[in-house]
Amino acid sequence: MTKKHSSHLTMSDVAKKANVSKSTVSQYLNGRYEFMSKKTRDMIQRVIEETGYSPNVVARSLKVKKTSTIGVIVANILHKFSTEIIRAIEDACMEADVHVIVCNADDDPEKERKYIKALMAKQVDGFIVFPTGDNIDMYELLEERNIPLVFLDRIIPDLAVNTVLLDNFKAVDTAVQVFAQAGHTRIAIVTMPATAYVTPRLERIEGFRISMERYGLEMQENHIIDQPLDRIQQEVTGMMSGPAPPTAVLAGNDLVLLEILNECKNSGRHIPEDFSLISIDDVSYANVYQPSLTTIKQPSAEIGEKGAEVLLQKIRGEINDQQIVRMAPTLIARESVKELIEEN
Repeated sequence: MTKKHSSHLTMSDVAKKANVSKSTVSQYLNGRYEFMSKKTRDMIQRVIEETGYSPNVVARSLKVKKTSTIGVIVANILHKFSTEIIRAIEDACMEADVHVIVCNADDDPEKERKYIKALMAKQVDGFIVFPTGDNIDMYELLEERNIPLVFLDRIIPDLAVNTVLLDNFKAVDTAVQVFAQAGHTRIAIVTMPATAYVTPRLERIEGFRISMERYGLEMQENHIIDQPLDRIQQEVTGMMSGPAPPTAVLAGNDLVLLEILNECKNSGRHIPEDFSLISIDDVSYANVYQPSLTTIKQPSAEIGEKGAEVLLQKIRGEINDQQIVRMAPTLIARESVKELIEEN
């Protein structure tokens, strides 16, 4: 065939050149190959490549009421965890020939609300949201309009929305167990404010209390710090300077970890000599920092892939029931945990 690119080439033209019906070409373009021979698929593909045919996406979306586009609203794009999830979502959607629009809400409910409205106006086929929790009416509106919705990282009580997140209780329990086995009894957790709807912070503090009791360790309330990032260093300094300071600290995420490390630099404290340290989130510098940092790795790629898979299934009408999927963490043991022979 002679290669001929034309902006006016139609689906009927492709069908004629491939010697098939227009409906067969339509089925091919929509990925419905169940009753189509390989020979027919190859012929249509060859005609498309040789003619440079490109379907009218706008007209097609109006006809099938699909735009092959989803919206992803991230709570905080600065988290390594968030960027890894976005990459996994994009990869999964690319495989399904679905485009992704990413919006960063900065944990600001008003920004999130504006993004939801803007994406609805663009008629995206579905949403993946790290919800702030303060726009329940908007989440309910999406559900009422049958716009597929999946939450990542955070659960909103009383909303039957498919959710994928880390098993936060397992993550904290893994860290406390490592500390306990190393002989530590005075253990602290440092995290950002445990505000409503921020499931990871709430569950990690609750899980910390449960795990301390499970391993028979006495918990000190002043060993639980949940403060904004700009106060973490000050709070850690106060805790470590007080009577009977903790000998082990669990950082609630990568941003908190960095603040703790900066506090050590400013105060002259050393890890693990002054206190052992584990962080939830496996940061890129964990293996090169001295000493190397023991971390609890979140399966961010798997969370992103699962979130995209669930949303695409909902868009295709393959699932309707609510699922809350908790993904298992992985301990990466390095050098920042010191074994205590006896408690000081």
